[in-house]
Parts: sequence; C-alpha cells; structure tokens
Amino acid sequence: MKFFTLATVFLFCGLQPCFGLFYKPKTLHPEKFGGLKEEIATYKDVAKAIIDLAVYGKAQNRSYNRLAQFVDTIGNRMSGSESLKNAIKFMYSRLQEDKLQNVSLEPVKVPHWERGEESAMLMEPQKKNIALLGLGGSIGTPPEGIRAEVIVVSSFTELHNRAKEAKGKIVVYNQPFVSYGETVQYRAYGASEAAKVGAVASLIRSITPFSVYSPHTGWQDYQKDVPKIPTACITIEDAEMLARMASRGEKIVILLKMGAINHPDADSFNTVAEIIGSKYPEQVVIVSGHLDSWDVGQGAMDDGGGAFISWEALSLIKDLGLRPKRTIRLVLWTGEEQGGVGAGQYYERHKGDIANIDLVMESDMGTFMPIGIQFRGNKEARAIMMEIMQLLQPINITNLYDDAEGTDINYWMQAGVPGASLLDELSKYFWFHHSQGDTMTVQNPVWMNLCAAIWTVVAYVVADLEEMLPR
Repeated sequence: MKFFTLATVFLFCGLQPCFGLFYKPKTLHPEKFGGLKEEIATYKDVAKAIIDLAVYGKAQNRSYNRLAQFVDTIGNRMSGSESLKNAIKFMYSRLQEDKLQNVSLEPVKVPHWERGEESAMLMEPQKKNIALLGLGGSIGTPPEGIRAEVIVVSSFTELHNRAKEAKGKIVVYNQPFVSYGETVQYRAYGASEAAKVGAVASLIRSITPFSVYSPHTGWQDYQKDVPKIPTACITIEDAEMLARMASRGEKIVILLKMGAINHPDADSFNTVAEIIGSKYPEQVVIVSGHLDSWDVGQGAMDDGGGAFISWEALSLIKDLGLRPKRTIRLVLWTGEEQGGVGAGQYYERHKGDIANIDLVMESDMGTFMPIGIQFRGNKEARAIMMEIMQLLQPINITNLYDDAEGTDINYWMQAGVPGASLLDELSKYFWFHHSQGDTMTVQNPVWMNLCAAIWTVVAYVVADLEEMLPR
C-alpha cells in the first residue's frame, strides 16, 4: 500500500510512534554498553559466515531462483483471488520441505475486489484508446459505461475552485509528481474529492515519476458519507495530452467502462515458519514481507523480493547449523495492499505477547542494491543496532537510518516494539510499482544476495544477544 514518504509511512492522520505505551524505557549505562559492544564483536565470524554463504557460497542466487519459480508458477496474487490461495499453498509446502519449524497458516479475512473488464475511449476531439487500471475498491460503471465531458485539474485546490464546472463531468487529475508520499493522496482521495463537487468519475495520473505508457494501480479510499464514483489511474502520457487539449479550450469527451466488483471478504492466511530459540524460545524476532500483490505484473518486486529474502534468512541460519537464543519467526503477510489487513488481525491475535517481541523486521520497498537498515526505537536500542551493522563491513553496507517503515509491522512499532526495514537504492522503485512492469526482470540476483545477507545477520544477532533490545 505504502501511502506516504519513506521517513513517515504510517504517521498519517497525525499519529506518532507510541514508544512507552506499554513500557518504561530502560537506560543503557555506559559500562553496560561497553559490554554489549564486546558481545556484538564476538559475532564477527558468524556474520562473515552468513555473508559468505549468501553472497559467494552454495546459497548464492537461491532467493532469486526461488522467487523466479514462484512468480513464474503462480503469477500475481490479488487479495481474495485463487492465485493468492495457490501462492499460500505453494509457500506452505516449500517451507515444510525446507524443514523449518512450526510451519503454519493463521486464518484471516481479506478484501476481495475484482477489476473485471475495463476501458476508456477518448471520443472527442479525436478517437483514441486511453490505457487505464481501475483502483482497488472502486465501484464499476453501468454496463453501457459513463460518457461525459472531462475537466482537467492539477490539484485539489484547482478542483474546488472550479467546482461548478466539474458537476456531471469526469475529473482528470494531472497532478505533478513531487514524491510518492505527497502525490499518492490523489490516488487515495481523488474519487471522493471529485464526487464532492458532483463529478461522475475520476481518472488520476499514475503515481510515478516515469512512464513508458504504463498505468499504475493501487488502493483508494472512499470517504464516509460521500457518493462513490468509479475511479482509475491513467498514464502520464495521456494525462498530459488531456491537459494540453484542455489548455487549448477543446471539448474533451471520454466513454469509461469499468466492470469492477466488490465481493464479500474472503478467507485467507498469514503464512508462518520458525527457527525455535535455544534459550528464550518465547522471545521472538519477526522477519517478514507480504505475499499478496496487485493483479498486474508478477508481484516480484512488491513484495516477492521482501518475502523471499525473509524466507532466505531462516534458510541461511538453518544451513549454517545456527540456533539463536530467541525464536526467529518468518511471517508472510496477506492483505497488505489493502492496508495491512492480515497484519492487523495478526497483531490483535498476538498482542498479548508484546513483551516478548524483541524486534519486528519488514522488507517491502524492493530488493534493489541495499544501502542499509532503517530503524525505529529508543536511543539505547539504536546504539546497539549501529554496532550490529558494523558486522556488515565485509560487504560495506553498515549504515543505520531513522524511521523504519512497513504497513505490516507498524502495528507493533506504534505499540513501542523496535522495528527495522530494509533500505535499498529506490530511484527506480516507483517506475514499476503496482504496474505491469513489476516482473522478475526488475530483480537482480546479486542485489538479492546482499539483501539476504544483511537481513540474516541483523535478525540472527539480535535474536542471539543475551538481552532483548531496550525499549
């Protein structure tokens, strides 16, 4: 889903991380931290072994090859779809074959939306097909479609300033891309804002800085007590063309047809596997990614890569014969693209164990060339994480950044549990995000090896330290 900026994902609505909601933070005294530095330094050889196995050894390219087989076999995995059911069955079987422990499926309910057949035809001033992707949760049009004049705006402010012109028309948003976090509000709320001024449908310029005539989909949020109108994203190219036509004062007419259907919520599962801790098995480090995707492309980047490096972390630890003091739990979430639906139900089911959740980790911003880890926690926990990152010097990826993010782990972080997310080179991430371009071709096996090495070292060392991270 990923509605907001990298530094502030899920701080929307003015919410701030509720550190201390359940706990009083511990103070890490200088002499104790000195001892922790020494303890962390003892993991140098283990970290090197993990890196060697993941990047240069027998496990080289394994996460990439596993992912390729998965997406080539299953394809994309929309919430509520048969393909998602097949994906969960596939992963359940593979995790058992990998001889991981406590492989299980935890039931959840998820939204089930189908786009159906959809089209947009420019009727005036010329006839031209308009490429589009309906937005998640959108209603459909009548079978004959909606034929209406178009008004093109570049912002919500312009829309409301021209409210009288918009009544009975299709609103086209040609908003400039500033950043994903800022610009995605048009995808999220464009339909409701257009409906407020009497529009009959909305078409939104795809939330991306780059296009090769590629529309991008995503979830949208109808506002309460506002009429629901059909809504879809169109390409940058067509949005700009329509804006040029409008600037010349030309009459623009579009025929929009959308067969979207909102079904009742469907049964689904979060997929879980573990390596059980040797000394404190009740204490847990969670590594995770989400298994669902949009119904376009292959979902290889969002979030196949994150899910499969999280699986790889457990495989690498098992292959090396390591058994951390705490349990490392893999969770492959479902229903992330609809707002962390599966993760929210997981949190409600397990929040009674919050005192035993040491660290929550989520990889959901691609597995491009990694540059470090983002972390959210108090200053004492941050100091420990900075030391752990130094164990990654053999691959020269040691940076720790602020503001861990992740739709699925945010429930825990808001409650004060330390959180970590993988940060990689993101310059092209939103080129492919939620589009037909999210395929295996985006993935790079060398980068995935490095991502898996970082993910495994951090998860293992945190899980094996004598004490949990302070909070």
